[in-house]
Amino acid sequence: MELQQNLELIYDVDAVLRGQGADASLVRKRKPALVEIAEQARQASITLIHPKVVYQEYTVEGNLHDTLLLEGSRRLKNKMITQHLANSKKLIVLLVTIGEELEQHVANIWDTSMVYALALDGAGSAAVEALANAACRYFEQQAAERGWKTSIPFSPGMLGWPVEEGQPQIFQLLSEATSLVKLTPSYIILPKKSMTLLLGMGSDLQPTGKPCDYCMMQVSCKYQEHYT
Repeated sequence: MELQQNLELIYDVDAVLRGQGADASLVRKRKPALVEIAEQARQASITLIHPKVVYQEYTVEGNLHDTLLLEGSRRLKNKMITQHLANSKKLIVLLVTIGEELEQHVANIWDTSMVYALALDGAGSAAVEALANAACRYFEQQAAERGWKTSIPFSPGMLGWPVEEGQPQIFQLLSEATSLVKLTPSYIILPKKSMTLLLGMGSDLQPTGKPCDYCMMQVSCKYQEHYT
């Protein structure tokens, strides 16, 4: 089902620079003109994004070795996910997307305004991350109102949950996603400014760590302090 809440998306110019793969502090020192372009892109992106969140909630009925047993005879098989979410009462399966208009605009201006197009693409990355964060905050609040906790969010591509394993599982659990996005044979979501997530909810959860602990880029990533 579609989440109808009006989620607040918060992403500043530093988030846009990170979305381009840049170190915001260094760019500010060495290339302030790029900061101005990033801010222009951030402001322009607001009219080009169309945020949507769809989700499905499943009761967790148990676990068997490396498999979560879900209501309706559904299963989610992965050792790492099962270890972290075995004590969940509920599993929230999420897709967040900002639509395709921003991507199309970037493609249209790429040949004539590459620097600005890169900044706008970074703004799109920042926007979908902000949308994912806002959706997670919403479900954290829902859990708190029941006296529950939530797990950290898990996404396909994390250590221990390969994209080629995780994305098909999520799309099977979240059939409504196919009306908004497509999953290619190489497991890329289109539009690309989209993301899938899992959250566990329950009274017996003991959340540990942070998403960076399971990121494929944890050794080389320069943004871990921000995400902490």
